[in-house]
Amino acid sequence: MAKKLIAVLGATGSQGGGLVRSILADKSGDYAVRALTRDPSAPAAQQLADAGAEVVATDIDDPDSINRAFKDAWGAFCITFYWNHMSPEKEQIEASNMAKAAAANRLQHLIWSTLEDTRLWVPLDDPRMPTLLGKYKVPHFDAKGSSNHLFGDAGVPTTNLLTSFYWDNFIKFDMGPKPGPDGVLGVTLPMGEAKLPGIVAEDIGRCAFGIFKRPDLIGKTVGIAVEHITGHQIAAAFGRHLGQEVRYNSISPDVYRSFGFPGADDLGNMFQFKRDFETYFCGARDIAFSRSLCPNMQNLNQWIAANWPKPASA
Repeated sequence: MAKKLIAVLGATGSQGGGLVRSILADKSGDYAVRALTRDPSAPAAQQLADAGAEVVATDIDDPDSINRAFKDAWGAFCITFYWNHMSPEKEQIEASNMAKAAAANRLQHLIWSTLEDTRLWVPLDDPRMPTLLGKYKVPHFDAKGSSNHLFGDAGVPTTNLLTSFYWDNFIKFDMGPKPGPDGVLGVTLPMGEAKLPGIVAEDIGRCAFGIFKRPDLIGKTVGIAVEHITGHQIAAAFGRHLGQEVRYNSISPDVYRSFGFPGADDLGNMFQFKRDFETYFCGARDIAFSRSLCPNMQNLNQWIAANWPKPASA
């Protein structure tokens, strides 16, 4: 019986890479993987090829390129890369390209890595949160959420996968502990006392492999997280690892938006959405369900231990 070939966009990134490695490590022999990347000669792509993946050059801005990449595939993992260009419109075009290619190649199961369209909760005329780029509240959420229908409209058997805050963002966006005026380290977030669903980005790909094994999830929207924790708990986790006090600095979203780094307003709105709609947001990301897909996900303590350096004196 032929193996089910899964085409994975973003194969050298964390989500896609986690999925590729999960497929390669699977002992059932039921699946094969095609790793899609802009640069097959890059070291990360070469590592996947050496491990047994079929590596194919793919440009998500080129419809013909995606169509070729999906040829003869059984399934596909689709993801966009908002922070590479910070254009919601570009992201929506990319999603449309993926949906059309998936339909043309009659894929049997597609996973769309997505997020909520926050405008369904906070309309553009709602003054509680500033409108950004003229027509978005959280651009990097809204562009994905508003693209969900593209896959269903194209007749593609799809599972919409709602992701969570990556613990990796403490490095990628430099959100980790920093010394305050008194020298005490602090983690600064505009979350108040609300809980933040989180996950390691690699584990999103590993959960996606679990979803591909669940045909009952086609046509559904599912959310994943390894835990829901407060800012105080995040600070305490860093404190235990570092062996010193780490405070949680709870600030307002307005203050966070004023920090001025690229995307600060977008992330400030994102955190406000998660804070103000905590019950919904956490409820949409069931921990037990997530662990049924990937039992050995890393919680924050484990991620910090594996990725955050200890003080030189420790």
